[in-house]
Amino acid sequence: MKEQQQVLQLLGLAVGARKLITGEELVVKEIRKNAKLVIISSDASENTMKKIQDKCKFYNVELHVFGTRYDLGHATGKETRVVLAITDDGFAKKLSGLLNEINRG
Repeated sequence: MKEQQQVLQLLGLAVGARKLITGEELVVKEIRKNAKLVIISSDASENTMKKIQDKCKFYNVELHVFGTRYDLGHATGKETRVVLAITDDGFAKKLSGLLNEINRG
């Protein structure tokens, strides 16, 4: 539970630092350029999930399924967000560690 809270707080910090991209089309563009880590909500549509998984696999970008669209939206100061891309190495490394810890637990 503590790790989940930390992930949401880090996402908020990444927004403030302008190191986070939201929105399916913008994230797909960012995956092609320089996304370091992509987070997709567990309640994303099958089409969106497949599209993002395929792009991440092709461009070798780390992908995590985390939270709901409401969790991600709340963390980023919006109503709902389905997919997020982190563009900063530091944020990506910390988030990756926390998300891997959650998945192991």
